[in-house]
Order: sequence, then structure tokens, then C-alpha cells
Amino acid sequence: MTEAALAMTDTPEIEATEYEAPPALDLAAMVAARLCHDFISPASAIVSGLDLLEDPAAQDMREDAMGLIAASARKLVDHLQFCRVAFGASSSAERFDSRELENLAQGVFAHVRAQLEWKVEPASLSKVAARTVLNLAQIAGGVLPAGGLATLVASEDNGEIAITITAAGQRARMRAEVVSGLRGEPVGDGLAGQWIQAAYLKSMLEANGGSVSFEPGEEQIVFTARAPV
Repeated sequence: MTEAALAMTDTPEIEATEYEAPPALDLAAMVAARLCHDFISPASAIVSGLDLLEDPAAQDMREDAMGLIAASARKLVDHLQFCRVAFGASSSAERFDSRELENLAQGVFAHVRAQLEWKVEPASLSKVAARTVLNLAQIAGGVLPAGGLATLVASEDNGEIAITITAAGQRARMRAEVVSGLRGEPVGDGLAGQWIQAAYLKSMLEANGGSVSFEPGEEQIVFTARAPV
């Protein structure tokens, strides 16, 4: 078995699994944990930079402190803007411009080792399709810890949006929690913050007549999804 398939069983196709879903309040707490995971690092780095600026004994590090604050602030804003759409806070909009979605996705990829190639044909996407491409893009970036290329392709097909993301790179692998979430399985003893994004994506798609699956390969993982136009 390749390293890409390390966290998977012999059946990568996602199948519906019956289990008792956590209470709504627990799910909300898991989403909050996921968001805190993304926000705490840059926020803490900003505070560290401010502490350096205020330290009289560290004035020779003033330029480094300003650089740290600027970079961390950009990362924090990029993740905040991304999450507003990916997790549904921008609920007033029913359709999203594909160029704006690309900017959101590229903003997140600017802070990871992997790169994103965006090949979305429709000029705009429905709310469900927009959330799907953003969440799948971030998941694909997460399976490439050593870097690589995530190629996102989306096109209209028989009244739906067909989405394929190929995450290719050395040491491509999925966390067990992400696999469980995409399969509709409970989180178990894993990291809830990693599980909830995949579980949210699967639940959202199934509630709207869509689907999601994944397939491991040689140093790559291919994600496919179908969402309403």
C-alpha cells in the first residue's frame, strides 16, 4: 500500500454509514474548534510581534516584528474571509462569482506548501457548489504536507456541477479523521476539528442531492463531488 493510502481501508469509495450523529450543540462546538485551529496561530503571532515592539531590549528586532505582524495579519484575514463562505456565514448570497471564490481559495493556499491550479468553467456557482469547492480545496491542500499541486476542475454536467480535485505530491495522505468524515462515520478518538469539515461537506451535499468520493493513487488523491448548479 502506498503512503497516499496510509489512512484508508481497501474501499476508498464513500458509502453511506448509519450512525447516531452528535447533538447539534456538539457539532457547533466542533465547527468552532476547527475555526479556532485556523485562527489561533496567526492571532498569537500578531501578539508576539506587538510584544517585541513594546520590549525596550528588543528594538533591534523591530523590523522582524513588523514583518511578523504583517504576515500574520494577512494570514488571519485570508482565513476569516475564506471561512465566511466555506462554512456558510455569508448566507445572504445565493450565488458566488467564481473569480471571488478563486481569490478565497488562493488566499488559504498562500499559507501552505501546496499550490492550487483553478480550472472552474462556470462564471458563478450556487451556494452549495461554492462551499463544496472551497472545502474540498482546503482538504486537498491538507493532504499535501510536503507540497505539491492541487488541480481543481469544475464544469456543468447534466444539470449539476461536476467537481474534481487531484492532489498530487510526495507523501500525499489523508488523516483518518478526514476519511471518517467523508464516509459519514463518527469521529471516534480522532481530532474533531479535522473530522467536522469533512463531515459537514458530506452532510451538506447529501442534503442537497449531491455526493462526494475520493480515490487514492500513486502519490496522489483524487476527490470528486457533484453539487447543484
